[in-house]
Amino acid sequence: MKLRRGALGLALALLPLLSPASAVEPISLGLAIAGAAASALTGFISYPRLYCYFRECCLQRHDQRAAAALQESLDKKLFGQHLVNKVVVKAVKGFLNNTNAKKPLALSLHGWTGTGKNFVSKIIAESIYKRGLQSKYVHQFVATLHFPHAHSISLYKDQLQSWIRGNVSICPRSLFIFDEMDKMHAGLIDSIKPFLDYYELLDGVSYRQAIFIFLSNAGAEKITEVALDFWRNGRMREDIQLTDMQNALSVSVFNNKNSGFWHSTLIDRNLIDYFVPFLPLEYKHVKMCVRVEIESRGYAVDEDILTRIADEMTYFPREERIYSDKGCKTVDAKLDYYYDF
Repeated sequence: MKLRRGALGLALALLPLLSPASAVEPISLGLAIAGAAASALTGFISYPRLYCYFRECCLQRHDQRAAAALQESLDKKLFGQHLVNKVVVKAVKGFLNNTNAKKPLALSLHGWTGTGKNFVSKIIAESIYKRGLQSKYVHQFVATLHFPHAHSISLYKDQLQSWIRGNVSICPRSLFIFDEMDKMHAGLIDSIKPFLDYYELLDGVSYRQAIFIFLSNAGAEKITEVALDFWRNGRMREDIQLTDMQNALSVSVFNNKNSGFWHSTLIDRNLIDYFVPFLPLEYKHVKMCVRVEIESRGYAVDEDILTRIADEMTYFPREERIYSDKGCKTVDAKLDYYYDF
């Protein structure tokens, strides 16, 4: 009797979710109720799928679909970052499709402000969960907001460990994003080292399906140095390979007291899987950002305004004026000035 009441309750709960067309078709309605009852009666096979259609669930998207969505979004929306596109897609796709991962995935994104670090972490979140950054399984930490006081490091460590442990216990495929790593107090990030290591279980919890993303401006100078060397030697930007800077980038971050990773065990123990360099954006990339933003707002592109906005950005080095010093970060605000939205 309890099971029958549960099935009926499920069927009644679905009634408000049916479309108007279904509501005026008695046969369809009857089938829907019968189907809901059958789902409840067959237990954990159909019901979770049905429930997750209307409510967000952990591991909501099939891993292959998530990888495809990630590739499509990066191809369409990310400009001037061939290394990021290649590394992030391979790393995330490989991890999502690995049914026996030995550790969580840990990505460290580095580059100047406005080069796309937050944007890429947003795309990763959206590829895995429909609600993206708003998902209850995606967790963002901002150093200056969540860990502002140096004298509270011990408290922060305990809170951070408890927060990660609790959320991964609820959803193994939890995504954690740490922004402003270059403003993180030294030693704080090492408190999560056990969760990133090669442990099968920690206190009965497996962290091997979780994803950790770290965002930092640290190392941007080294990235720019490599990019400038290529430009001055007449070599194409797209010829830059990850091997040209990954080792130098990790060493630079490890030895930088203001990186958040200063002498960190995460680097010393090789627990960061990829240091992902975001190259400084050129004039042509800024124009691409402006164009996409205008189109996303539903307005026709005015080439004159597009060029004026790109021209107003400041560029470096001072002599060559190759790279935008703010990337695409202020494009949105400049559009508000030129367009009467």
